[in-house]
Amino acid sequence: MAKQQITVPDIGGAEAEVIELLVAVGDEVGEEQGLVVMESDKASMEIPSTAAGVVVELLVTEGQQLAEGAPLAVIETASEAADEPAARDDSAMVAAEPEPTTAAAPTEPEADAIQPEQAASPATPTGGSVQGVAVPDIGTDDAVELIEVCVKVGDTVGEGDSLVVLESDKASMEVPAPFAGEVSAIHVAEGSSVRQGDALLDMKTAAAVASAPAPAAAKPAPAEPEQRPAPAVAAAPGATAAQPASADSGQAGVYAGPAVRKLAREFGIPLAEVSGSGPRGRLLKEDLHQFVQRRLSQPAASETAGAGIPAIPEVDFSLFGEVEVTQRSKLDKLTARNMQRSWLNVPHVTQYDDADITELEAFRNGMKAEAEQRGVKLTPMPFILKACAVALRDNPKFCTSVADGGESLVHKQYIHIGMAVDTPAGLLVPVIRDVDQKSIWQLAEEVLELAGKARDRKLKPGEMQGGCFTVSSLGNIGGNGFTPIVNAPEVGILGVSRAGMKPVWDGHEFVARKLLPLSLSYDHRVINGGDGGRFLTGLVALLGDIRRLIM
Repeated sequence: MAKQQITVPDIGGAEAEVIELLVAVGDEVGEEQGLVVMESDKASMEIPSTAAGVVVELLVTEGQQLAEGAPLAVIETASEAADEPAARDDSAMVAAEPEPTTAAAPTEPEADAIQPEQAASPATPTGGSVQGVAVPDIGTDDAVELIEVCVKVGDTVGEGDSLVVLESDKASMEVPAPFAGEVSAIHVAEGSSVRQGDALLDMKTAAAVASAPAPAAAKPAPAEPEQRPAPAVAAAPGATAAQPASADSGQAGVYAGPAVRKLAREFGIPLAEVSGSGPRGRLLKEDLHQFVQRRLSQPAASETAGAGIPAIPEVDFSLFGEVEVTQRSKLDKLTARNMQRSWLNVPHVTQYDDADITELEAFRNGMKAEAEQRGVKLTPMPFILKACAVALRDNPKFCTSVADGGESLVHKQYIHIGMAVDTPAGLLVPVIRDVDQKSIWQLAEEVLELAGKARDRKLKPGEMQGGCFTVSSLGNIGGNGFTPIVNAPEVGILGVSRAGMKPVWDGHEFVARKLLPLSLSYDHRVINGGDGGRFLTGLVALLGDIRRLIM
């Protein structure tokens, strides 16, 4: 018995990672049997044993980086004496050969008749014959995927040249040519599934190719039918084996190594949806990382498809007339996603009321001269913001947000109110901070400043964050009311429509009063109907008598 160390062969690059150990100490291995699977950035490869024997020591572990020449394992091989019987058999055969020559020299046909017997050995085919190449021992009885055909009909290959590439869940392996010759037929296609023994292709041996022009090449022709049926019979299993590819786990036709497939299984990544950037479209780990990053940056399925709600089918409107397609702005799409997310996650309730702002408008108009001196425009918005701040102080539930998946509430000890601004690029909501601590004049200045920044796209991220409540005013655009969508994680929003003169019964007669329609939407997980009613009633009272704002 002798011990032999197996090392990493030429792997065509710097270092590669050991991703799987195929044997253990004590295992008996044959020559060319795989010991480990290594993977570089470009390929996965199974490293075979260069000797037959018993594994007595493994010198590597999974995850280790190795280069050419690094030791892998120690194999205990049989002594050379075991080869002596074979040598004696060979000498006996040689000794037996002279017997027919003593009687007469063999004629040419007799010499040719010996060639088919020699061609029966697939390892060293000789003579002018066509040999079938089948799937060798691949270490499993299960079907594996054929991911690449490296040759085509008419190609001349040398012994050891790659014919096809097979891939299982654990390793990628190249099937080498067992002898030199010319490819005459291919029985498989990329994406098919094959098993050990299935026919891959037919090859004319090197002798057949070399002797093709010679007239004597016609003499071995009768032997050819004896050789051709074998691949034909073997081709049938290959055809049936290709059928399960469609019933595979959805990964048929995907060119990826075992480490990539393992990572994809761990993270539930559908390989068929990932684009490969490696050679011949091979999937790399980096491709999976980029795929996950893209998915994380996209809205969740619950945001785009309505948490299981069927999507609206696409319609080709150009069938009915002329159309123009424009791309939505990033801000426009972001607003749409936020609104849909809030609508799907927040159980909305909306209450409506009218605030009598007759006295407020009289006071505001009386302050125009002072507003001009201050250089500000006094709109109804500062009064509405101030009234909302007082109502939020008196109804602190509206200054909360749901946390921990609904298990707790965050109570905010400040009153910051967002103000929806319509801009050419889309809807923006700057936030005015500490509204309860600011005067009407301060609020008027800040409303104009933030609205101008929003229209000029100069708002900073910090100026649109931290709101407790939002006011969305249509102003003079029109309408008697609408249902505003809660700007989650806030729990309430006030919709303000167009004010107008309407008759109001004062107990004795109808009088003309200026009424402002209000729509209060709230998150029913936090705000009950009684809370909403008290908030809206208090807000109507504050706008009806602005003296209450200082109380």
